[in-house]
Amino acid sequence: MRDVFEIRAQDAGGRVGDLHVPRADVTVETPALLPVVNPNVITVDPARFDEFGAEILITNSYIIKRDDDLAARAREEGLHDLLGFDGAIMTDSGSFQLSEYGEIDTDTEEILRFQRDIGSDIGTPVDIPTPPDVDRARAEDELRTTQERLELAETVDVGDMLVNAPVQGSTYPDLREEAGAHAYATDLDVFPVGAAVPMMNDYRYDDVARAVAGAKRGLGADAPVHLFGAGHPMMFALAVALGCDLFDSAAYALYARDDRYLTVHGTEQLADLHHFPCSCPICTEHTPEEVRRMPDAAREELLAEHNLHVSFTELRRVKQAVRDGDLLELVEARAHAHPRTLDGYRAFLDHAGQYEASDPASKDAFFYASAESARRPEVLRHRERLARLSPEGHVLLTEGPRHDGYDECWRVTPPFGPYPRALSEVYPLTAETPANMDREGYEAAAKGVARLAGEHSDAAFTLAHESWPADALDYVPPRVETLDLGEDLLTGPDGEA
Repeated sequence: MRDVFEIRAQDAGGRVGDLHVPRADVTVETPALLPVVNPNVITVDPARFDEFGAEILITNSYIIKRDDDLAARAREEGLHDLLGFDGAIMTDSGSFQLSEYGEIDTDTEEILRFQRDIGSDIGTPVDIPTPPDVDRARAEDELRTTQERLELAETVDVGDMLVNAPVQGSTYPDLREEAGAHAYATDLDVFPVGAAVPMMNDYRYDDVARAVAGAKRGLGADAPVHLFGAGHPMMFALAVALGCDLFDSAAYALYARDDRYLTVHGTEQLADLHHFPCSCPICTEHTPEEVRRMPDAAREELLAEHNLHVSFTELRRVKQAVRDGDLLELVEARAHAHPRTLDGYRAFLDHAGQYEASDPASKDAFFYASAESARRPEVLRHRERLARLSPEGHVLLTEGPRHDGYDECWRVTPPFGPYPRALSEVYPLTAETPANMDREGYEAAAKGVARLAGEHSDAAFTLAHESWPADALDYVPPRVETLDLGEDLLTGPDGEA
């Protein structure tokens, strides 16, 4: 077990935890956002990051190393004094530059020692960030190189600096899983899912979800997971539900430079805004028109501050949702704000069985908000656990009132399907569902009926439903008698009403 990470609360794949960073002598609450700081281009002074809620930042050791003056200052003063930041500092190794320019003039041993010498708290080896959609042979070859470098990183004397073990594999989920298992088997400390930036830049959140889910299958439950380059608040809830604990991005500054304004629903152009849809200090003290009239540097700084405010506010909202047990309600709300985040959420639901294992069995409430709710881990768990129950004789599964003409009378409720009445007040069967259920909810319930009938062949079943659609009823096996309560008179097996 890794002693640098402790999980305090969990919902779906999301965790609220503590990342202990010994060299900085700080404990960072996760999920955490690491603002990227380019020491040559400071948009918001890192000394002010605590105003927004930042406990940790990330900077690029390769950029510092290549600048003789910066490197000398970093060695003499240390990173914390150089940047004026008292929290934890993570450093990247130059792998991003490698992906952009094809080569860098350093290697894993050299860059890790440099990171140690300048006072980094979490260092990074030189991995190979394989881009999406390359052929499999290249992905496998570059993954082998990354794995060799992780093994080399284990041999470098880094003192009490934590070390990242990047998980690569391009857009091949099985390679991500293999990479996660290999990285977890090292004695390295933090596990970034790498090379996701090109996918996020193209809003390919479904591919990001598949990459993270693959990596998570290989990693242990106690592994802190960093989604490299994820900094847009519109996808924080989804990324946390997938099991990511750390995020970093320069988006707050880069977007501000282009007059782009971050929101939890997407990105707005400053030129298009008549009102600021935000209550952060920047947005309550200024109008869009006032900000547009500012000199470039002042406008850029204010927009960057807003972008940090909205990002950290969303992260706090996500943490509270994890603690309250309604993270997936937040994910669903965010997903339906943009087609691409909806793609990402649906990809997460494709792995509901994987995430069911870490999802708490009991929470306060389940809100059915859309067709996607029918595929949530809680619905799958209920369906799978029907095998544990023991129906006997002829069992009525009904949306209506109890009928004494049967040996047992169970309730049936979309999207969960059948359950004994004694479980009616047990989560998630206390769910809030719409009066006008969608087709997917009925189909999920019918699959539950089929599961129950398939697991208990010695019992007979009658399903009394309230006008379920025909395509949902197609999932009900022929041996289950069906009655429409809106059209048929419900009688017992002996024909009595």
